[in-house]
Amino acid sequence: MSVSVQQVKELRDATGVGMMDCKEALQETDGDFDEAVSLLRKKGQEVASDRAAAEADEGLVVTAVADDGHAGAIVEINCETDFVARNDDFQSFANTVAERVLAESPADLEALQALPYADDVTIEEELVALTGRIGEKLTVRRFEVLESPDGQIVSYVHPGSRLGVLVEVHGNTDATDAARDVAMQVAALEPVAVTREEVPEAVKDEEREVAREAAINEGKPEHVIENIVEGKLERYFEDHVLLEQAFVKDSSVSVQEMLDDAELSVERFTRYALGD
Repeated sequence: MSVSVQQVKELRDATGVGMMDCKEALQETDGDFDEAVSLLRKKGQEVASDRAAAEADEGLVVTAVADDGHAGAIVEINCETDFVARNDDFQSFANTVAERVLAESPADLEALQALPYADDVTIEEELVALTGRIGEKLTVRRFEVLESPDGQIVSYVHPGSRLGVLVEVHGNTDATDAARDVAMQVAALEPVAVTREEVPEAVKDEEREVAREAAINEGKPEHVIENIVEGKLERYFEDHVLLEQAFVKDSSVSVQEMLDDAELSVERFTRYALGD
């Protein structure tokens, strides 16, 4: 059966699938638009099934922040190649998912996939359809939502969208530059906690043990070993605790000192690096 260019165009506009695939779907369904849509979806499911065992370790980290700044979402979505990560359709999908996560705060990935994507299509259904169009395994790997009725959520996504950060700050609402600087600090120096009190005891114990073994192996006198251990733990805090780190834009001051000057405080942060 012959189909018109207009029919093919309408199907492509509705599904995002390539012109030739749309033409073939219309020919196979004798020009029935709804049947052609259903057929293309089935083909997308077949591609998704075929690619299920493939490694998907490229992709994007994207964020979305509410207009009032009281909530933010961060999402990691994976694909197989960096080429697809730069695909406009893939990027649009990732950003839409982040917006839906922000709006709905799903409990887990299963709930996320059941959220509406557009019209009568769920996120999971759109993911399968996009897999069919692109031809690679695509997955929503993880997400997180931060909410702060009394504070502000600030986001930073590093160029290339392989690294993203959300930070909850309180205090001077006009200090937007300082708040963004904190988010960039988290991205650049990868702190493990806001304060030293939040560093897990297991991590502290491990750092002490490593320092103690090093001191013993170096033949240090027993009566000075504990001082050496605690000194190295202090340096660990300076390197890995956000408020004690040297400010990345001015190493002569700590992050805490920069925040004090801006009349800001940090409550928490989350940092996603692609594939971590």
